[in-house]
Amino acid sequence: MIDFSPDPEFQKKVDWARAFVKEKVEPLDALFPDPTAPYDRSLKAARRILKPLQDEVRAQGLWACHLDKSLGGPGYGQVNLVFLNEVLGATNWGPVVFGCQGPDSGNSEILARFGTDEQKERYLKPLLAGEAYSCFSMTEPRGGADPTLFTCRAELDGQDWVINGEKWYSSHANLCDFLIVMAVTDPEAPPYERATMFIVPADAPGFEIIRDTGVFTEPLAAKGGHPYVRYNNVRVPDTARLGPRAGGFMVAQSRLGGGRIHHAMRTIGLIQKCLDMMARRAISRELRDGPLSRKQAVQFDIAETWIALKQFRLLVLEAAWMFDTEQEHEAREIISALKVTSADIAQKVVWKAMHLHGALGASNELPFAHMLMTAAMLGLADGPTEVHKSAIGRRIMKRYAPDPNLFTEDHLPSKLEAARAYYAAELAEPDQ
Repeated sequence: MIDFSPDPEFQKKVDWARAFVKEKVEPLDALFPDPTAPYDRSLKAARRILKPLQDEVRAQGLWACHLDKSLGGPGYGQVNLVFLNEVLGATNWGPVVFGCQGPDSGNSEILARFGTDEQKERYLKPLLAGEAYSCFSMTEPRGGADPTLFTCRAELDGQDWVINGEKWYSSHANLCDFLIVMAVTDPEAPPYERATMFIVPADAPGFEIIRDTGVFTEPLAAKGGHPYVRYNNVRVPDTARLGPRAGGFMVAQSRLGGGRIHHAMRTIGLIQKCLDMMARRAISRELRDGPLSRKQAVQFDIAETWIALKQFRLLVLEAAWMFDTEQEHEAREIISALKVTSADIAQKVVWKAMHLHGALGASNELPFAHMLMTAAMLGLADGPTEVHKSAIGRRIMKRYAPDPNLFTEDHLPSKLEAARAYYAAELAEPDQ
C-alpha cells in the first residue's frame, strides 16, 4: 500500500514551519513585495530581518531540504517535502528563508552531482550557506529552451574556454555571484551532445547585461529579475567546466526533474491560499439577499477548486513517492504531467479567486497580479507546457501497437463475430 502520510517527526517540523511562516515570513512579503526582493542585497533592512529567520530555520533542521543525503542534504525524502513546500508556496520570501529558492536549489543539485572539489568549495558551499546567489543561464532569444537550437558558443583556446553569445531570461543574473551557462562546444555532434556547462563569475570581464527584463506591468526602466545578457569573449579556465564536455544537456536534465516537482509542491500552497481567500470572501461579502456564499455559482467555483486541488495534490504525492522509491526514470511522464497541470490549475484558480473578489481582486491591494504572473511562468519556465503534452503523448503511444485488422479491436460487430466463433459449440446446443 502506498502511504503518503508524512513522517510523524517531520509533521511536527511542518507544523512549526506553518506557524513560523504565518507569524514571521508573511510580514516580509508585505514589507518587501517585489519579486526580486528576497535576492536583492541592497535592501539592508530586509537582510537584517532575513538572517535571524534563516538561523531559526537552521536550528529546526529545515535548511536546504531539497538536497538528498547523497548530495549533502538532510534527506527527508520528497513525500515529506510536499508538506513543507506547500507551506512555502503561499509566500514570496519563504523559499529564501528556508534556503531552497530557485534557481539556486537546482544549481546546488548539479554542483553537488557534477562539481569538482574545488567547485564545491568555491561555489556550492557559499550557495548552501545562503551567502551567495546564482543564475542558470540557458534560454536563448531565438532557440528558447531547445538546446538543439542554441548559438551561444564556447571555443577552447589553450587551457581556457572563450564564450560568445546571448542568453535570454537569465533570472537573477543582475543579483547573482555566479552563473551556470550552457554553451555549444561541439556543433557537429549529435543534437543533444553539442553543449557544455560552465561556471562564470558574475564579475567576469566580457559579461554584459544588455537590459533587465521585468514581468507583466513592471515599467521598462525598472530593475527586473530576468536579464537579457551577452557573453563577449568571456574567458574561463577548463576548471570552470561543470560536468563532462558535451554533457550539458545531461547536466541540465538532472536538475529539471527535481525543479519541476518542487514547483508543483509550491503550487499546492498557492492554490490552497486562493481557496482560503475565496471561502473567506464568500462568507464575508454581504449582498442584498444574504452572503455571497449563498450563490450557487460561487459554491460551484469553490467546490471545483477544492476537487482540483485534491486531485493535483495526489498527483504531486505520487510523483514524490516515485522519487523516494528510486523510480525517477519511470516518473518522467508524471513529472511532465505536473508541469502541465501546475500551470493549468494555477491559471484557472487564481482567475476564479480574483473574479470572486470583484474590483478589489483586480486592484494592487490583493496579491492576485503576482499570482497570475506566477501561473503564467509555470506554463513557460523549463519548457512550455505544449512540449510536455507532446512528450507525454509520444511516450504513451509507444506502449501500443497498431490494430492488425481493418477496424479497431473494440469494433462491436467484429467482437460479436469473434464471440460467436469462440462459443460456437455452446451456442449450437438446443435450448432445454
